[in-house]
Amino acid sequence: MYFAQITRQDIGCAAYLAGSTDAGEAAVIDPRIDMVDELIDLATREGLRIRFILETHNHADHVSGHHQLAARTGAVIAVHELAGAAYPHQPLHDGDILALGEVRLRIIHTPGHRPEHISIAAIDTSRSNDPWLVLTGDSLFIGDVARPDLAIPGVEGAEALFHSLHQQLLTLPEGTMAYPAHVSGSLCGRVSNRMTGTTIGFERRFNPALVIASQADFVRYMTESLPERPPNMARIVELNKGAEPPLVARAAPLTPEEVRQRQGEGALVLDIRSDHTFVSGHIPGAISVPLDGGQFQNRVGLLIPPEQRLILVADSDEQAADAALALSVIGYTSIAGYLAGGIECWKQVGYAEVPLASITVQQLREMQMNKASLQVLDVREPSEWNEEHLEGALHIPFYRLAANANLLDRERPIAVICGGGTRSIIASSVLHTQHITQVLNVTGGMDAWKAAHLPTVTEHMLTSGTY
Repeated sequence: MYFAQITRQDIGCAAYLAGSTDAGEAAVIDPRIDMVDELIDLATREGLRIRFILETHNHADHVSGHHQLAARTGAVIAVHELAGAAYPHQPLHDGDILALGEVRLRIIHTPGHRPEHISIAAIDTSRSNDPWLVLTGDSLFIGDVARPDLAIPGVEGAEALFHSLHQQLLTLPEGTMAYPAHVSGSLCGRVSNRMTGTTIGFERRFNPALVIASQADFVRYMTESLPERPPNMARIVELNKGAEPPLVARAAPLTPEEVRQRQGEGALVLDIRSDHTFVSGHIPGAISVPLDGGQFQNRVGLLIPPEQRLILVADSDEQAADAALALSVIGYTSIAGYLAGGIECWKQVGYAEVPLASITVQQLREMQMNKASLQVLDVREPSEWNEEHLEGALHIPFYRLAANANLLDRERPIAVICGGGTRSIIASSVLHTQHITQVLNVTGGMDAWKAAHLPTVTEHMLTSGTY
């Protein structure tokens, strides 16, 4: 048996190449649209012909590369019969076997995350008739299980997932290695572990969701504290089910004058540089989402509608190209171009750049103590807010700011704080697009606040220090 895992850390995706080196045949499982070249190159190096392309389900967080991979290799795309795929494919059913030489891929129907979801047990018959490993898709993660609310009501999905886990996956031998379609970074679960593989036995013992014996308790556990639903989810699912291959965006170079013109026509400037360079100076009206700041696609998807025309501001041509490909992964292909020469070129022609005002946590504390007319805005996730926050702060997650800007007093300065400093910069840039200008980014966020041993509260009690 041959087996290889390919991961992307941005939104925690994993694809697989599995097959037989003796037979020279393989299957690709869950290929992302930006993995096609890498998978073909890998198969070629290993002397493997790609015969099948398997999708564990219609992915909701990224665009699949099955169209492009099938066109270039002649492989058959195979998905569960409930997937509703409009492209040519082989419908799969529970118990189906795909043979690749001595290797057998056994289909296990594991609904819950989505009704069509499957897992794939890989068996090397030259060694045993028991599965060597199982590809769990978005059913079983490492230390987590998949969210149940993306395709059907959460309770219904959680009930189906409980059955899939306990009656299907956990019946496999304890030593079966398990590899999911997502590692840390995905909105399809709450997984934060950066490990890329596990075993059925280890998860049975130590996975918090799997040690819950009662279905009712499991449903309750699975339907609380879920991440924000990806707003672009339904569109990505339709792209992945569709008959036509999704597009891959390319970013063309633009002069500063062309950037100004397209911005005036309604294009949005997306600054993908690091957060500290954005703070130093940026194009007026730009939104900051650093390409290398973690969660790039998820954050863009939460902030910006997919039809919005985008102008990229990058540090280099290569970074702009990388961003265009990363945006294609979530179906964002309406890219007007990128600022050639970067922000330096913008300044050379005499166009204005604006800095983002920032304060330290010590300065924020001093302003609080002096009873300054200041609003403190916490833009973290609800779970982070509930754990601890600054007394008197207003909580609006960064991706809900544009819709809730009316809750802020435009006449008073706003100190924006997050966990480590990146989301507060994103939020501050969003506030500027809402014509709220008295914005102060809190450098270092709650991490710096707590490191300085400054006081925080929960909803009902002071957790450190006193006022």
